[in-house]
Amino acid sequence: MQSVTVRLRDELGLPELTPLHRLDRVTSGVLLLATERRWRGPYQTLFEHRRVRKTYLALAPRREQLAFPCTVRNHIAKTRGVWQAQVVPDAPVNAVTDIELLRVVGDLAVYRLTPHTGRTHQLRLHLHGLGIPIVGDPLYPEVLDVSVDDFSTPLQLLATRLAWTDPFTEQDRRAESGRVLPLTP
Repeated sequence: MQSVTVRLRDELGLPELTPLHRLDRVTSGVLLLATERRWRGPYQTLFEHRRVRKTYLALAPRREQLAFPCTVRNHIAKTRGVWQAQVVPDAPVNAVTDIELLRVVGDLAVYRLTPHTGRTHQLRLHLHGLGIPIVGDPLYPEVLDVSVDDFSTPLQLLATRLAWTDPFTEQDRRAESGRVLPLTP
C-alpha cells in the first residue's frame, strides 16, 4: 500500500515532500503538498486556522423532498480503530457543511459541498445523514468488505478546489481539479 506522498517523493526525487492537509484515501482531487520543510509551517497554519476554502463535488441520490441549498451542523466523533465516525446528538456543533444541488443526472445528482470544518468523514456523514449517501462509499451507510487498494468502484467524492491567500506573497491563490463526476476507475 502506497500513499500519494511516498509515490511522488520517489518519482520526483523530493524527499521532503509533505502533504499540507489530508484527504481520505478514497477521495479524489486536489491535494496541496510542500516541497521543502521551510514551507510547511505557514501553509499548515492556513489549514489549521481554516483560512483555506475547500470545495468538493459529490455524486449521490436525488431526493426531491430535500430543499437546497442547506447547511448541515452537528457533532461528529471518530473512535480510533472503528471504521465509521458517528454523529453525536445534543453535543456541541463541531462539523458544518454547506450543500448545494448543482445538477440532476437521472436518479442521482451532483452536489457542491463547502465544509467550514474538517472532521473525519464529515462530508460522507453529512450526505448520509440527509439520506443521500455518496455513490461508491465503502463505509456509509454500511461498511463493505473491500480491500483498501480496490478502486474498482470509486467513491464519487471529488476535492475540486482549494483557495487561499499565500502566506508569503499575500496573493490570492487557488488550485482546481480537472476531473469531473462521475469518476471512473
